[in-house]
Amino acid sequence: METSPAHRKIELQSSEDLSYLISNVRRAAAAHINEAFPPVPTSSTPHDDGDGDELRTQIETLVDEYIARTFTLAAPNLTVNGLPVDDPRPYLSGDGGIGEKNQPEEQHEPFDGRKRDRVQALVAEEEALLSQIAALKRRVPQAAAAGWPERVRAGLEGDEAELAKRKEEVARAVRGEGRGVLGDDGDDGDDGGVRPLERQGDVERAFAVSVGKLGRLKGDMPAAVAKMERARVAGEYVVTEL
Repeated sequence: METSPAHRKIELQSSEDLSYLISNVRRAAAAHINEAFPPVPTSSTPHDDGDGDELRTQIETLVDEYIARTFTLAAPNLTVNGLPVDDPRPYLSGDGGIGEKNQPEEQHEPFDGRKRDRVQALVAEEEALLSQIAALKRRVPQAAAAGWPERVRAGLEGDEAELAKRKEEVARAVRGEGRGVLGDDGDDGDDGGVRPLERQGDVERAFAVSVGKLGRLKGDMPAAVAKMERARVAGEYVVTEL
């Protein structure tokens, strides 16, 4: 019965990733070899191959074989784009040995002046926006703090004017109810001189509406007083701090 592996395989996205890893390992090995065995200058004759340091050549061969054996043994534990690496030899033979320059091929996009101008325009726009934000941070809090007491004062004056208006409406309604109770000649008569008002229904409705509004206004007064107290404290703070 097959058993599941103890560890997940190392997942690579493309074959270039594996080639890149092998190239990096070979470059690191070459750097260490160059540090331990600096290249020996040889004669510059046309037929000279430049392989005068036999010890260095043997070490490069051994290290290259070690790298090849390491990646060969690691291949069963690798997947490239979800597929197993059956034969790592193409990856190992494509980059050459340790002694060669295994630099990845660099590709550059052609220069585009329009993109450069666009980048410069975006940088300038960013700087302008940052300047605007800094100016707003300096100006807006002070303006808001300066306008807050005036807005609260205007709100309180409006509330007081509305209260006075409602009181006057109630007073007019009460005065209107008192008129016309007695007869015009002052004689009570059999009915005691009590006569209905000409606008009895309107007066009663107006009185009921006024009493209701007065009750709501009475309920809103604590909130208005608290708001005025907060405005007073905020005004004192603004005057003290500014």
